[in-house]
Amino acid sequence: MKQPGLVERRDERVGHADGGGAGHGGPRRRVTPEIESVRAIRGDVEPVGQTLTMRAVGLIEQDILSGLWGPGARLGIQMLSAHYGIGATPLREGMSRLVSRGLVTAIGQRGFRVASVSRADLEDVTRVRTLIETEALRRSIANGDDEWEAAIVACLHRLRQKLLRDPETMREGTPEFDTLHKAFHRSLIAACGSERLLALHDDLYLQAYRYRRIMMSRFRDPELFIRDHQQLADRVISRDADRAAELLAGHLASTVRVVYAEG
Repeated sequence: MKQPGLVERRDERVGHADGGGAGHGGPRRRVTPEIESVRAIRGDVEPVGQTLTMRAVGLIEQDILSGLWGPGARLGIQMLSAHYGIGATPLREGMSRLVSRGLVTAIGQRGFRVASVSRADLEDVTRVRTLIETEALRRSIANGDDEWEAAIVACLHRLRQKLLRDPETMREGTPEFDTLHKAFHRSLIAACGSERLLALHDDLYLQAYRYRRIMMSRFRDPELFIRDHQQLADRVISRDADRAAELLAGHLASTVRVVYAEG
């Protein structure tokens, strides 16, 4: 099956699926709307004492999620070093971390490539994400207090108000929308009591984000979007764990249906 169109166009635009376009220090580095959106969903902060390995991970991850390095793009250490101005050792360490996060694949002794995209991969990401997030949601429903409930209501309110006031710019792939959307979903599971579950959620959210950006041009009904999220929040706050988990699973599965819509 043909891969999602937007991702393909991103790869064609930079023209380096085999490492091309980096002969003169790689693509010109600039803060694009795509990069701003990625920074938003990651909650980027420049930590004091950030190591070169951490910087390499952050920059490469950012450029993969924004579409600068497209699916299958070769990520040679020498090319990356010239492009980012970071030495080979921290780059290799950083790439190993990105392999563990599912954004990069190792190709033996030949280096690394950006992980490919496919329906099978998205379905797998969605299955694992559903297992992780529904478990975290059930734990939050069991453990959450009044402050947790209030945070869900506040996150949904901000998302609703921004989206209904400005539906043309508030869509998938814009920094403000991505920040508010992720904040709502994170609020649902914030009381799960497990940092590992939350970390797994964050990694899988970013993997799915590569695909969800394809939904940008298809985001047409803000009222339906808000209604779906309101129903989910209502079930969570009413402590209806089974129905809430069912709604969340269906919501996550919608990415596959939209990105790989028949016809």
